[in-house]
Amino acid sequence: MCLGIPMTVVEGDDMQALVERRGETRRISMMLVGEQPVGSIVLVHIDSAVRILDAAEAKLIDDGLDGVAAALEGRDFEHLFADLVDREPQLPDHLLEPES
Repeated sequence: MCLGIPMTVVEGDDMQALVERRGETRRISMMLVGEQPVGSIVLVHIDSAVRILDAAEAKLIDDGLDGVAAALEGRDFEHLFADLVDREPQLPDHLLEPES
């Protein structure tokens, strides 16, 4: 299984960028999203930026990844899914059936 990871642009141009997440840096392709200013958060999948993220969405993804890791290690994880607690699950709009 492959996951998209939020990473922050440290430097780059429209072809590639150096990005960072939690002390790890890597060089990635920016060809799908174009040049982004330093400090921008991109979703990285297989060493390519595939989408620009805002800070709130990046945090939700990071919390989800941390929650899965915590669950696998037998640690408490429910607090990392606070956006899902006490609400009915919902499909994203693109998966809903169109209204007739």
